[in-house]
Amino acid sequence: MRTRILLADDHSVVLQGLQRILDRPEFEVVAAVRDGRALVESAAALKPDLIVADVSMPLLNGIDALRQLVQSHSKVKFIFLSMHPEAIYAVEAIKAGAGGYITKNADDGELIAAIKKVLAGQIYVTPSLEESVMNRLQAPRASAYSAADALTPRQREVLQLLAEGKQAKEIAALLGVSVRTVEFHKYRMMETLSIRTVAGLAAYAAKNRILP
Repeated sequence: MRTRILLADDHSVVLQGLQRILDRPEFEVVAAVRDGRALVESAAALKPDLIVADVSMPLLNGIDALRQLVQSHSKVKFIFLSMHPEAIYAVEAIKAGAGGYITKNADDGELIAAIKKVLAGQIYVTPSLEESVMNRLQAPRASAYSAADALTPRQREVLQLLAEGKQAKEIAALLGVSVRTVEFHKYRMMETLSIRTVAGLAAYAAKNRILP
């Protein structure tokens, strides 16, 4: 049986390259999407076996998209193919439920190896990051409260969209909620984070990898 794969990256050239690499008898690319919200929707509709996604995507970043899938009890395997070579991104990805994290300078063979390992239920981290990532994952938490814990999933969605420059009305339409609800989330975030302005929220989003 062929492995059904969903691709997600906001650069069409990357999606085209991935489709070329995965044009093999054992794989079937069921869809290629360009933002995190489309990723979540397509995963729910198509039920792929594996998702290969970027971390940095508009509307909803890849790690928060993965968190939403985990919360919906999706069992899909997940590999991040990212431009970020810093271990902290890989650590957050693995903690969120990813089975693999490789950087975009990886060759075709590494991607295939990562896919096979993750489908077998193992974790794959690109070799240049593996030691650092595993050490961080095994170390006791320095703090009981992290940036990822500070906000609810819906607040994180609103925060990324605000940081991308979208207005409350646009955000409400995207999320299917009222403008009043968006404003409620915005002011609750400001209160929780002790931030007074939308610009401050945007800076927080960038610093804490909500808007990578």
